[in-house]
Amino acid sequence: MELRKGQKITLNEDFIIAQFERNSGALDIDTSAFLLGVNGKAAGDEDFVFYGNPTHKSGGVTYDEDKIQIDLKKIPRHIEKISITATIYDAVKRRQNFSQVKNSMLRLKAANGYDIATFNLDNFTVETAIVLGEVYRYKGVWKFNATGAGFSGGLEALCKNFGIEVSDEMSAPQNVEPPKPKPESTRINTRSEKDFSPTNTTPKKIELKKGQKINLVKKGDSLGEIIINLNWKQPEQSSRGFLDSIFGGRSKGIDLDLCCLYELKDGEIGAVQALGNLFGSLHFSPYIELDGDDRTGSNTTGETMRVNGNYFSKIRRILIYTFIYEGAANWAEAQGVVTVRCPNNPELVVRMDDYGSNLHTCAIALLENVGGNLSVEKVVQFFKDSQEMDDAFDWGLKWKVGRKD
Repeated sequence: MELRKGQKITLNEDFIIAQFERNSGALDIDTSAFLLGVNGKAAGDEDFVFYGNPTHKSGGVTYDEDKIQIDLKKIPRHIEKISITATIYDAVKRRQNFSQVKNSMLRLKAANGYDIATFNLDNFTVETAIVLGEVYRYKGVWKFNATGAGFSGGLEALCKNFGIEVSDEMSAPQNVEPPKPKPESTRINTRSEKDFSPTNTTPKKIELKKGQKINLVKKGDSLGEIIINLNWKQPEQSSRGFLDSIFGGRSKGIDLDLCCLYELKDGEIGAVQALGNLFGSLHFSPYIELDGDDRTGSNTTGETMRVNGNYFSKIRRILIYTFIYEGAANWAEAQGVVTVRCPNNPELVVRMDDYGSNLHTCAIALLENVGGNLSVEKVVQFFKDSQEMDDAFDWGLKWKVGRKD
């Protein structure tokens, strides 16, 4: 099976091998795995499996050069997810990134060697670390998510994202017999990677690429109010009758709705959207509120959703999406743009620039609470309806057809 980004499959095997294949030329790339709890964090250094700690203490995850071997029967019960990653050694100093890696692929294999699935990974630019894929539990069943999420900042950024303290020299955890040293040219040293630390030259605006993930930082104990805005344009009326000929009559334009799915830490799930008058609440659960409903696209401010950062600790994840309530699915002419604004952080821009779809629902961006930090990832993935999107992201809601008043 050839997977697309964001696709999830059920794992029917107890033992799998995740192998990162690529043509990396002179780049020195290391694979690794992070064993994560329900909070998305590793409990300690022993949950980081790499050449310096090649076998997890449970025996469930083993590093073997470009392969990560996972015995699902041995994974401790408190581990909810295993993130399989790749990093470029000393990328900043050497001016290297994953755009220089060609024909890259994550291959999932069973113990007897037959292929379970493959996932192509050739759409990166400035990233120096990648979460290749995730093996995770869902209602007691192990699944795989084709992630392909890139990070700038290399190994240090990746470790911090998963709760691992990074020193100048990564060392093996205590009570683990140290392996034979790797050649000096491939040792992990994060000192040079600290060049990616925030400075006064941080850009005011960042336009995310598909699959790119950015972590926003707090100032003090709160993220402040997070503002999510959707703006779009109405398709122009054609004097030559082009739209008429395709859609059977004069185009009435489109009505794009800004919406979100939310999941709270206490297990509550739901949606915030104009359809059904589910406008949410900023100061009570779900701490997310939709300002209004622009049915024309002529409002220069578009539609806005707000997230109360003072309660972000109660939120697990938010999926920002839109659907075309009325009109034909003409995403190219709509030119939808979502911006995410968070105090003391660059403005994030997500363009709906994947136009080859006639489906009416689009998952735009995924916001996740990773150990109290806000992670924003560009998704831009199309679905025929909300139920199909819900199933793809394992949300668990049941949907029915509705209409606006």
